[in-house]
Amino acid sequence: MTKGNPFRRSRSVSFFLALGASLALGVLFVSYGQWSGERNNASPPLRKPTGYPQLVSVRPLPETEMEGEMCEWVPASSPERLVALLQQERMMARATPAAADERTAVTLERPPLRVIRDPYPTFSAVAVDPKNNEIVLQDENLYQLMVYDRMANTPPTASMTEPKRVIGGHETKMEFNCAVYIDPQTGDIYSVNNDTLDTMTVFSRNARGNVHPDRELHTPHRTYGIDVDEATEELFLTVQDPPMIVVYHKAAKGEDKPIRVLRGNKTGLEDAHGLGLDTKNGWMFVANYGNVAAYKDGGGNALPQRGGGMMPGSGRYEIPSITVYPIKATGDTPPLRTIEGPNTQMNWPAHIFVDEEHGEIYVANDGNDSILVFRVTDNGNVAPTRVLKGPKTQIKNPTGVFVDTFNNELVVANMGNHRATVYSRTAQGDTPPLRTIRAAADGTPALQIGNPGAVAYDSKRDEILVPN
Repeated sequence: MTKGNPFRRSRSVSFFLALGASLALGVLFVSYGQWSGERNNASPPLRKPTGYPQLVSVRPLPETEMEGEMCEWVPASSPERLVALLQQERMMARATPAAADERTAVTLERPPLRVIRDPYPTFSAVAVDPKNNEIVLQDENLYQLMVYDRMANTPPTASMTEPKRVIGGHETKMEFNCAVYIDPQTGDIYSVNNDTLDTMTVFSRNARGNVHPDRELHTPHRTYGIDVDEATEELFLTVQDPPMIVVYHKAAKGEDKPIRVLRGNKTGLEDAHGLGLDTKNGWMFVANYGNVAAYKDGGGNALPQRGGGMMPGSGRYEIPSITVYPIKATGDTPPLRTIEGPNTQMNWPAHIFVDEEHGEIYVANDGNDSILVFRVTDNGNVAPTRVLKGPKTQIKNPTGVFVDTFNNELVVANMGNHRATVYSRTAQGDTPPLRTIRAAADGTPALQIGNPGAVAYDSKRDEILVPN
């Protein structure tokens, strides 16, 4: 007599047990449906509030009026659903990491059809070291500092002028470097980052290449302008948004906090950019683009809360201006006076320079391809005392300006044409430069792509739109 297979017998028993369980569940569901239907036809009893969620009633879904078959409802605990989930997990487990890496590598290694990028340096700020006879230029496009001999002059037929040395690379922690200051005693170079790395870096005068900064200071996001009161050893920085002035000890580093903060709804700070100090008269000058919103707390002598602390819906556009404050101003201090109005010709005033010796303010007027000169005592809707503008000047989208009072010269950093231009300090009108430092061949367009936040295609005009 042949014995039965015990494995098959166990499977048969399991099958009948599962069948019995399914029939019992079916009877339970039918009974529950009848019971719930009877309860729904009756008036539901009032329930006392408990303070917690509670089941109020159970109602069947309405019958569909659509013709055709309906999908069968499968409980989450059904054997068919459990088997399907197990099979899915097994298939995912079989996918090896090597296969996944191979698929990712194919996507990452796909080259673009074409690239729109400016391969040449774009000068955003300038400072002069008269002691060492050098000009230092910020290259915001390639994230580097470029040091030139002060008397460098690119010949018209040359493609460019080689710098004496360059500071740049990943280790330098420079990105969207927009402002520069030179210590008049040590020659140390202070570099301000604007959009990404919230860090001010300091390099020794002889630094070159991809080197670590000698010192770093964590700064608020969107820091832009810089100046230093050497007598009190205080470092001033502008912040675009939320608009404010933060003052540190000159030797501050790491996570050191500011010793003073100027911010508030009465300050008149509106997308603050350039900054200049008149230590002789005790004044501070700030160039404003005009974009502004209201502080929730009104302002104060401290950094705002995380996220800026601005009131939603309070943003507005004002006309560009230069606001003037006491050099020790803090909190929500209103300006002493404001230079603004159509007569000023200001349009995106970027960096400014205060010439204490001659009592003048020089403005790099980015939106109007010009350099404007005002008196430090000017107020209101006043015209500049001098304007340097025209095709012979070679000024194009100037963002940086520096007055070398030792050599009686004016130096301009132009973002619009890969060049820095040098003039007599009192130059005005359509005056050609005395010297030009070019970083690209003459006539090379500057794309001026700076921190693009989006891109769009205009199919009607066949144009690519890039907001910066």
